[in-house]
Amino acid sequence: MNAGPHETGDGPPSGGIKGDPPFKDADTPEQSPGPASDPEESSDPDDDSGPPEPDDDSGPPEPATDPEKPPELDDIPRILLFMRPGRNRELLTAALSERYAVETTTDVETLESTFDCCVFDAHEFTRVAGTIQPRRALAAPVFLPFVLLVGDDTAPMRDHAWEHVDDIVELPVRKRALRSRIANLVERRRTSLRLAERERRLTETVADLRLKERAMDEAPVGITVAESGEGENPLVYTNHGFETLTGYGSEMFGADCRFLQGTETDPDTRAEIRAALDEEQPISTDILNYRRNGQTFWNRLTIAPLRDEHDEVTHYVGFQTDITDRKIRERRLEVMGRVLNHNLRNKMNLIDGYAELLRSTVDDEASQEPLDIISETADDLMRIAETVRKIDHALAETPSADSATDLTERLPELVSRMSDRYPDATFSLSLPDASLDVTVVGLVTAIEEAVENAVKHNDRTEPTVAVRVERRGPEWIAIEIEDDGPGIPDHEVHVLGHGETNLTHADRLGIWLMYWVVNKAGGEFSVSADDGGTTIGLSVPIDP
Repeated sequence: MNAGPHETGDGPPSGGIKGDPPFKDADTPEQSPGPASDPEESSDPDDDSGPPEPDDDSGPPEPATDPEKPPELDDIPRILLFMRPGRNRELLTAALSERYAVETTTDVETLESTFDCCVFDAHEFTRVAGTIQPRRALAAPVFLPFVLLVGDDTAPMRDHAWEHVDDIVELPVRKRALRSRIANLVERRRTSLRLAERERRLTETVADLRLKERAMDEAPVGITVAESGEGENPLVYTNHGFETLTGYGSEMFGADCRFLQGTETDPDTRAEIRAALDEEQPISTDILNYRRNGQTFWNRLTIAPLRDEHDEVTHYVGFQTDITDRKIRERRLEVMGRVLNHNLRNKMNLIDGYAELLRSTVDDEASQEPLDIISETADDLMRIAETVRKIDHALAETPSADSATDLTERLPELVSRMSDRYPDATFSLSLPDASLDVTVVGLVTAIEEAVENAVKHNDRTEPTVAVRVERRGPEWIAIEIEDDGPGIPDHEVHVLGHGETNLTHADRLGIWLMYWVVNKAGGEFSVSADDGGTTIGLSVPIDP
């Protein structure tokens, strides 16, 4: 079964290899030098009784299905036989095909393809040896094995060959020994692929962690991480934003974040935070804290538990935002609201009362007219104060499922009140057949404001107002209030999107009330007006 030295019809190159010896007979002692040799016995591949029997009963390996392995490991290993056609290549193909996907070639471009081991005969190795190292470099850092098959007459080239290949197999060789040596190299290759894939994933994980750490470090808010503990939650991380906000940094690691609290910190807020931590629940609250230099600041504090794979709380992450300016603005608005709702109302009532007393002391019409102007002005200011109070009340509520309002019940009541208040006006109402529960804060107040304004600013003797409500999909509703009045002036609508100035401003607070209610709910507010009237549109989610 020995292949002759000129089986391809081409003679060997000058000084080259004369031919490749065959596989070894079963009764011939084996010679298997090289780093991966295996003395294991096997059947004779020259036996004409049929193809060689597999070394075990497992048959060809099943493709890997482990999702953690790289895609290359899901396929049967691919062996590239870079050998001249002939009996040796046929025998080697038959011996390896039981376990591997074998491809035969003498095309040097095939070396650029993906394979798990390449086996050369001496002739082809001599021809393409210079391409092996560049191919290894292309596969790096993954191990890519190359094997050279040699005979006794090629001994002088072995030392040189070891610079290029990972194993040199002397022919003749037993089938089992050859397959064992090929298997060792393929397994090294597979292990290398696994390690390279793990290294790639580790690199990606490290890069991802560094990105997240950089994002936390550079975030414009304070971020802290503290360990979970009984009564104490020692800090293990603070970002740059926390140090900028408080003046404290890594020197506070190991201390509980209560060092930010002081004598003016509300004890109820302290207790609320402690209770949330004890119950392993998230919490958001406003708390008065102290910087390192003793300066106070209002902190919007949000704390959330971090759980491990066993759902056990191991740490807490905290976010701190300086809201001092917002708190001052809120307090200023509270004071201004009290002045409008209490002081101004009392003063206007006093002015209106004295105007009525003066009215009873004069009889001529010329004297009555200034008193009428005083009373009308006082009434206007009282209405402004009432609108401010209404706006504050409507927007101060917090939406919840418990506070849902059924518009199919509330709006008929509203229209009935308006009909009693304005008997000369005509009102119509269109509602969906089914109930319509919404949690939009202040929505009924906004609708009432739109309906009442439609009547009050209508110069017709018998104004008409139509209210239409319909669903827009499962999560949104659309409300329209249409009247036949003179229309809202353009500048009143313009300021909603561009803001007010001393020269350009709205004369009515009511339109701001409607706009703010819709805006807070994340909806859309629209006004369309012409000589035939005005249509106010309020499109809002049912449960913002």
